[in-house]
Amino acid sequence: MTNQTDDGLKAELGLLDATMINVGTMIASAIYLVPAAIAAYFSGVFPTLLVWVVGGVVSLFGALSMAELGAAMPRAGGQFVYLKRAFGPVWGYLYGWGAAVIINPASIAAIAVGFATYLAYFIPMGEFGVRIAAVASIAILTFLNCFGLKLGAITQNVVTLIKIAAIIGLIAICVMLPGGSAANLQPFWPTESFSELIGPFGLAMVAVLYAYDGWVEITYVGSEMRNPERDMPLSILFSTALVAILYVGAAIGFAWVLGHAGVARSPRVASDAATAVLGTAGAVAITVSILISTLGSNNGIVFTAARIPYAMARDGQFFQWAGTVSERYAVPTTALVAQGVWSSLLALSGTYNQLTTYVVFVSFLFYALTCAAVILLRRTEPDLPRPYRAWGYPVTPLVFIAFSGYLIWNTIVQQPLDSAIGLGLLGLGLVFYFGAGWHRAEAR
Repeated sequence: MTNQTDDGLKAELGLLDATMINVGTMIASAIYLVPAAIAAYFSGVFPTLLVWVVGGVVSLFGALSMAELGAAMPRAGGQFVYLKRAFGPVWGYLYGWGAAVIINPASIAAIAVGFATYLAYFIPMGEFGVRIAAVASIAILTFLNCFGLKLGAITQNVVTLIKIAAIIGLIAICVMLPGGSAANLQPFWPTESFSELIGPFGLAMVAVLYAYDGWVEITYVGSEMRNPERDMPLSILFSTALVAILYVGAAIGFAWVLGHAGVARSPRVASDAATAVLGTAGAVAITVSILISTLGSNNGIVFTAARIPYAMARDGQFFQWAGTVSERYAVPTTALVAQGVWSSLLALSGTYNQLTTYVVFVSFLFYALTCAAVILLRRTEPDLPRPYRAWGYPVTPLVFIAFSGYLIWNTIVQQPLDSAIGLGLLGLGLVFYFGAGWHRAEAR
């Protein structure tokens, strides 16, 4: 018999479920697209591989830091709960609003558009058709996750295991089958000086950190884990390390087949690498794997993200209809449906690049604040039970805060309009916070 939690949800998730949620969300379409842009920044293979390693380490530092808060406060809502406790209700609210209105719906919409774009390889459709297919994929995933936590978790586990196997298979065929060579890894060392590499390396890190984004997902459903004190930090550690290994392996495989210059010239590097080894069948296989990756990643976000407005509504800081739970399936059905509708509207109205900019700007702002919360709560609440304490503290949170700061600054400089829109949507939350009286919820 399943355990009912204090917030009305069911504690059904184990370590495998938690790990698959994170891995499935992290691996979407980025590894199939961004290696070309990264290779174009450098004259040699080594920095293109190093940036994936550094990105994995930085992401792991953020994950290990945030896992301390997740293990100490395993409640639905994740960062909403942590920021509220560390900095006060308005900061927890702003994160929750940003996650419910910008970060997660824009992520769902962007990944759905990516899924539909690759689906067009098999089913020709124009731009409008792509957006309709994106909306259909959102509707299907929302529908599945309305039928209980376990069904959503099983779907996530199966799809994620398939996509892990697909990436391992892609790496294997690139390295083991005729068509590639160690000679393609030359030039290995860049011709630029160290000072000349600093700028391009920072720009490449922006793409890489976005590719690793998703390790936070399991904190959204902390109260639905059977043993969150043990399994949450372990799942974050396992998922981030596994994805880093897969990403570095894929980057090596692409360079092994196409060479550094070939990777830099290829807009669809994974497809081109598979085609070089297997011909047309390779292009078909990699397209199918991309569809699986994007679908699995979106299922993880749909599955977890609706818990944030649900947790806020229960605290009186969001629309009350978001706080209802299905009596039969014990999931926040209303919040799931509303999330699906808003994500669909974003998919119909925005481009992929616009949507990802909103995500990057807002999400990394709150990632940095949450890592700062680890440091603050160590000082203000030293007696808070901490089943897991961040490894490498305080270096790990400080390094992640620094990289997040750079990512935010770079987004503002490179895409000021989209950054302003994201900031405007975030500021709109304050209108509701004070106008609807949600700021008085703490006093009640």
